[in-house]
Amino acid sequence: MTKIFITGSSTGLGALVAKDLIANGNQVYLHARNEQRAQDALNVNPQAKGVVTGDLSDLDSVKSIANQLNGIGTFDVIIQNAGVYSEDSTLTARVNVEAPYLLTNLLNKPKRIIFITSGMHIGAPLDIEHLESDLSYSGSKLAVMILTEYFARIWPKVITNAVDPGWVPTRMGGPAANDDLHGGYSSQLWLATSNDFRALKSGDCYYHLRHENYDSRANSTQIQTELVAKLNELTQPK
Repeated sequence: MTKIFITGSSTGLGALVAKDLIANGNQVYLHARNEQRAQDALNVNPQAKGVVTGDLSDLDSVKSIANQLNGIGTFDVIIQNAGVYSEDSTLTARVNVEAPYLLTNLLNKPKRIIFITSGMHIGAPLDIEHLESDLSYSGSKLAVMILTEYFARIWPKVITNAVDPGWVPTRMGGPAANDDLHGGYSSQLWLATSNDFRALKSGDCYYHLRHENYDSRANSTQIQTELVAKLNELTQPK
């Protein structure tokens, strides 16, 4: 039985992947922004082992989430699913980039980490020095891809990969989204539990169970170092 934590799992792809993982006999812990969302999460997935609350846009709350989870123990899999699509650069940076970076560093090391990127990251602008003031959604997903390659490199014993779920009809994707909804979380299911040799290899990106090319900037150790230095600056106590 695999012990799994999923950020942003009260609705959308996070709730859907949780439902299938639970149905397959895994121990799944959910995450919600507040108590009301926590109840919503449990209404959707009443067989979850528990739900952890905390606002990912607030660094103290991220630390609280980490403390709650480390109090439960060490997880086999962390799925960094949460994200926002917003014109607010600061909010985008904190939820989409700073929170998953900080949470990954604060948690007991799992066996596997799955980050959620987007096909929109390819060719996206990324001004690392002005991360909180000039960051688009696509740029945040490039940063996530860079973090995927960074953790895959520095933690060789932790299987770390990224997933592009595509444009799927969730609350974030909207009703016009034309990708397959199940396909949007099929890669997360597979990477979380499969013993297929591909799922046991780090540093890849998948779209609907297919290997997907990603922006080559993610492989640059210099860019990784610059991004991590900036994230350390932004996430340290002032």
